[in-house]
Amino acid sequence: MVRPISSPGSGLRGRRRECEALDQLLDAVRTGHSCCLVLRGEPGVGKTALLNFVSEQASGCRVARVAGVESEADLPFAGLQQLCTPMVDRLDGLPGPQQDALRVAFGLRDGGAPDRFLVGLAVLTLLSEAAVERPLVCLIDDAQWLDQASVQALEFVARRVMADPVAMVFAVREPADSPVLLGLPELVVSGLGDADARLLLESALQGGLDERVRDRFIAETRGNPLALLELPRGLSANELAGGFAVPAGQPLVSRIEHSFHRRLRALPGDTQRLLLTAAAEPIGDVVLLWRAAGLLGITPDAATAAEDAGLIDFGAARVRFHHPLVRSAVYQAASTGDRHAVHRALAEATDPEADPDRRAWHRASATVEPDEEVAGELVRSAARAEARGGVAAAAAFLGRATELTPDASRRGARAIAAAPAKLEAGAPDRASSLLATAEMGPLDELQRAQIGRLRARIAFAVNRGRDAPALLLAAAERLAPLDAAQARETYLEALEAAIAAGRLGVVDGVVAVAEAARAAPPAPSPPRPADLLLDGLTTRFTEGYAAALPSLQRALRAFLHDGCHSKDDLRWYGLASRVAPDLWDDESWERVASRQVELARAAGMLTVLPLASSIRAGVHVFAGEFAAASALVDEVEAIQRITGNAPVRHSSVLLAALRGQEGQTRQLIRTVIQDTTARGEGRAAALADYAAAMLDNSLGRYEEAFVAARRASEHEDLSLYGWVLTELVEAAVRSGRPEVAADALGRLAERTRASGTDWALGTEARSRALLTDGPAAEASYQEAIDRLARTREVLSLVRAHLVYGEWLRRESRRRAAREHLRHAHDAFREMGAVAFAERARRELLACGEAVPPSSPEARDELTAQEAQIARLAREGRTNHEIGAELFLSPRTVEWHLRKVFTKRGISSRREL
Repeated sequence: MVRPISSPGSGLRGRRRECEALDQLLDAVRTGHSCCLVLRGEPGVGKTALLNFVSEQASGCRVARVAGVESEADLPFAGLQQLCTPMVDRLDGLPGPQQDALRVAFGLRDGGAPDRFLVGLAVLTLLSEAAVERPLVCLIDDAQWLDQASVQALEFVARRVMADPVAMVFAVREPADSPVLLGLPELVVSGLGDADARLLLESALQGGLDERVRDRFIAETRGNPLALLELPRGLSANELAGGFAVPAGQPLVSRIEHSFHRRLRALPGDTQRLLLTAAAEPIGDVVLLWRAAGLLGITPDAATAAEDAGLIDFGAARVRFHHPLVRSAVYQAASTGDRHAVHRALAEATDPEADPDRRAWHRASATVEPDEEVAGELVRSAARAEARGGVAAAAAFLGRATELTPDASRRGARAIAAAPAKLEAGAPDRASSLLATAEMGPLDELQRAQIGRLRARIAFAVNRGRDAPALLLAAAERLAPLDAAQARETYLEALEAAIAAGRLGVVDGVVAVAEAARAAPPAPSPPRPADLLLDGLTTRFTEGYAAALPSLQRALRAFLHDGCHSKDDLRWYGLASRVAPDLWDDESWERVASRQVELARAAGMLTVLPLASSIRAGVHVFAGEFAAASALVDEVEAIQRITGNAPVRHSSVLLAALRGQEGQTRQLIRTVIQDTTARGEGRAAALADYAAAMLDNSLGRYEEAFVAARRASEHEDLSLYGWVLTELVEAAVRSGRPEVAADALGRLAERTRASGTDWALGTEARSRALLTDGPAAEASYQEAIDRLARTREVLSLVRAHLVYGEWLRRESRRRAAREHLRHAHDAFREMGAVAFAERARRELLACGEAVPPSSPEARDELTAQEAQIARLAREGRTNHEIGAELFLSPRTVEWHLRKVFTKRGISSRREL
């Protein structure tokens, strides 16, 4: 048996620092606090042993445990299901929508694809409820091998579990191909020091060891505990006395697995086959394992030798390898024929009704030659998987189906079908590989044109830069005589790419693409939402703003229609979400942006979701809901870390600017401009300039605001242009440039008057008032406030109160000025706009009213999230309803409310 790596009273040998950190984590969860820790380190360094230490020390706690398995990485929610299975009896206590989402995700009932973040909220609530009776400790080993859906859900929970006695400890193998769980508290687990390594090595040996060989063991293993324990096993006395048998240049993980291979070879044949069956059956289901073993002719006696060798435990309900490397070593050591036989038995042992997708996966793993029956089953699994867990699962099944398709023409068609699924799931490299596979077979002209379009879409997803418009335009022209619908979609994609390139694209890039799009085939009757959007945007950039209004308004209505919710429609919601604010239509903006996020989450489209969430966060920013915006920004960053796609920082830079976080905002602006300029993404660079102008206006640095706003206004970026002009008017007026302000107001009015919405006319009235004197100025300020009060645009409304109060003070009407300035100060402070609040405070001081400085660190200040929760509670929402909207557990909502009550000196919701 393997001897423990420990010494009496000190936990794991050489791990005092790590054990102390984990003891503190357990102490915290026992006293009702939540905590999270990510253990990172190379294979065999002791991460699993540290998880075992937590499990052993977690007296008084409930322990839930799961381990990622590489072969399960494409099956959605597989890891999450393992973790939550012991708590499944609590599902009935969850709110209905959460309960339904989790049941569909776990395959317990049929239904449409569950909202990924509703699944995350359901898991958060489930863990919170499970921790009511006693603290809950969740141990997640080999998190880098969990399926993407499970990683997202667990990271979601880890960032939001606050007031619940829940501890989450992850173990992540480093280096990893795709880094996971970045930004969470972490502890790097390194090798043992020489003294501890020497003691551990001696504990693994039965005889003497040459001192020089010992030193070489320690040096080459770099203190890796598993390597120190495993490498000497099976070496002869001569080898131990005078030489190190494993080549020095071999990677450490290979050396450790090689040691396991030696131990495997010493076991009886049936025992080796039983271990292989367990390695290929990653969920650890004992019943399924023994059913498959019986089909292979393996008797229960075979388990004894494996357990005696210290490789595996066969429990009453679960099978667990002693270390994840044992599983990989077992699987890698087996012959191809043995692997196929084991997967074939597992497929036969799996209930086709209860788990058809896992059965199909095992059948595929058992298949050597192309097999249309198996490929067809995988295609059917792809359809089920997409309904259950989104495009990532469908992409996995379609990719394998492509490999097993015997007919070359059908294989090419399936590769072309799988490629966009891989792209939408956030795997552009694998999408490119599938296109290369398709090109190896016979293709017709339409398929070749589709491949050209997909390659252009991949280029746009990866860098969103200046190259994509020309590639998409060429693909659209090639598709035009072959497939009118696809050609029109590709023209629209080319327009989207040109809009993203903005000022960094070719000269008149958007106009040139719009002119080319005039040659697109006519729209079908009735037109799809995408067709209406293409026609409207083509008019917008060739004939002007006013001419395009009717067609773009019609397109928005189509996107908001209840019947418009397919995955194909989803691809265009990002453009629709930019059209709405360009038309100054705040209600449509909120509805379209919300719908896009809802559909992207449900489908698991990780290429679309970051941009969708960023746009939705922008809606929250302009509504003054900074806490909700911040939560979405965090989710965007988490998804981008998973997919590796080009970063989307649109709302994060706006949020930082409005919060008045000058140092952070300046650095973020520099990063955004540097990155987007390198990629040729001009619109994002212009947005960074807009954020800089807004920050400097809030700080009263009008010269700097003028420079940034003027630079941002040099190109007519969709939706952004009108906002930039409002900052330019204010900065130009306050820096003594009335002629520039008047010109900017004229350009703004051309659009706002054509739009005619309250948001448009209220914004124009505020800007016009800044350039006006006397009664006309006052009438414009009052019009701005009246109109903006009828919109969702709280930020614009409060800024109107601010500039009106500043004007009143200069008119020596201090009493009236104080009313508007006080309203602006309090509203800015509550939403978290610290710099604007400070600007209002300075004006109040000039009016003779003393106001303490606005400081986010002040004890009586509400955080952005506390303010958001207080507002929802004031509206009469329950803790469950607030938690569902803000993705928090009800207990965390209650915890925040108690802090709100303390800071505000109240004792009940009624007093809010």
